[in-house]
Amino acid sequence: MLRRMAVSRRRFVTGGLAISALWATHLRADHNLRSLDVRADALTFSADNVFTLGIASGDPWADSVVLWTRLALDPTNGGGMPPGPVEVSWQVATDEKMSKVVKRGKEMATAEWAHSVHAEVTGLDADRWYWYQFRTGDHLSPIGRTRTLPKAGARVDRLRFAFASCQHYEQGLYTAYGAMAKEELDVIFFLGDYIYESAPIKDRPRLHIGPELTTLEDYRNRYAQYKLDPLLQAAHAHAPWILTWDDHEVANNYANLISVKNDPRDIFLARRAAAYHAYYEHMPLRKNSMPHDAYAQIYRQFQYGDLASFFVLDTRQFRDDQPCDDGTKDLCEAALDPTRTMMGATQKQWLYNNLDRSRSPWNIIPQQVMMGAVDQVSGPATRYSMDQWPGYWAELHDVMAFLERRKPSNPVVLTGDIHSNWVNDLKADFRKPESATVGTELVVSSISSGGDGSDFPQRMTNVLKENPFVKFHNSQRGYVSCVLTPKGLRADYNVVDVVSKPDGHVTTRASFNIAAGKPGAEKV
Repeated sequence: MLRRMAVSRRRFVTGGLAISALWATHLRADHNLRSLDVRADALTFSADNVFTLGIASGDPWADSVVLWTRLALDPTNGGGMPPGPVEVSWQVATDEKMSKVVKRGKEMATAEWAHSVHAEVTGLDADRWYWYQFRTGDHLSPIGRTRTLPKAGARVDRLRFAFASCQHYEQGLYTAYGAMAKEELDVIFFLGDYIYESAPIKDRPRLHIGPELTTLEDYRNRYAQYKLDPLLQAAHAHAPWILTWDDHEVANNYANLISVKNDPRDIFLARRAAAYHAYYEHMPLRKNSMPHDAYAQIYRQFQYGDLASFFVLDTRQFRDDQPCDDGTKDLCEAALDPTRTMMGATQKQWLYNNLDRSRSPWNIIPQQVMMGAVDQVSGPATRYSMDQWPGYWAELHDVMAFLERRKPSNPVVLTGDIHSNWVNDLKADFRKPESATVGTELVVSSISSGGDGSDFPQRMTNVLKENPFVKFHNSQRGYVSCVLTPKGLRADYNVVDVVSKPDGHVTTRASFNIAAGKPGAEKV
């Protein structure tokens, strides 16, 4: 169980909140003592620790990166901070001992944003590692590591990245993050469902705090509970993250301003606004992603030298309601409606325009729900998930037609959501297996959502038989790590044997290669 802190605001203020004008460059924490303990049972903190929720970096550019933290003395009970603003200093160094400081600055952490910090550090050198640390009063944060991107057009021979999604706190431990934090990675992508909004359910490996989330305070406390996990903190401190959201950051299977429970529009609008507000507070996002009421700019582009362009999508905020009363159905009239959208007209045009302009050898699209139109029943009948791209069949077909017609170089889609691993060839027409392969989709399982999982060998046989474009399917937990070069992309599907208890083992279940100039994946 989480240990709640009994510490007064007065004690925090009198314990050294006043900030000195200068931060002496020789003052730093003992890195060995303050490094994150990545044991799953190591969650403890003392009354003099205001950086209980860890640190993170994200949204890297060639000359800039976001450094994040949130001050919290009583993390899962509103934060426990004094109501006024708190000054937080930060430093960036070129060595892990923080002895060679190259940038420093200050930010004001305010109650309006839960005393979170989003420091956009500029003037950095491209394509290099940096280390960073925060300080407020006598409180020093752990030391984190981050990396800038290569300059646009600069020659790049290799990119190492991982991607993950779906980390239901109640349903399992974050063992996968312990393995991820030991890999040499340049960047980590997270594809949605960072938290889950549901009330606690008995007899799970660990329990949510609080009720089903509806208010800003509810969402803040839930994020705090998740971020107290030491393995998640270790992965955030290991490399910069690029994140997008899916549905559970607000509510299961919501679509734009429509909730599954058909809540009145004004009530759900207020809930979504609270959820978006809390999401920004807890993610290493730039200020241009700061929400305004119930809207936030999450789709965005990243350029990795001359090697790859990344187009991060938001398939939740602008979509039409799921057709056919949601669920797994045959394609009803609404699913085939050519006016229905997953991305919204503005985002769709943004994606097409940028793919058309891209001169990168690789064009990678991190997004939420599966594009591959997987028929989930055997025989002549068909059943598709209405929450995934097949529920928006005309737009899915339009995207596939665009890839076939405009031929952006080596398109690869990264997907989460479904709590299982998949490798799919993207087809010009999913109803015609003989149609052209126009790209590749790599779908990652969950970090913990769904519990321990299994290999399901018989189901895999049935899925492959019914859907010949599917190259791999597996229902264990884990993450995918990739090595991208001008010649190809290798994807390793790393799985955890058990997440319901500590000491799960992480192994590579399967590896696939996508050769440059040849859409589709081949097993290594």
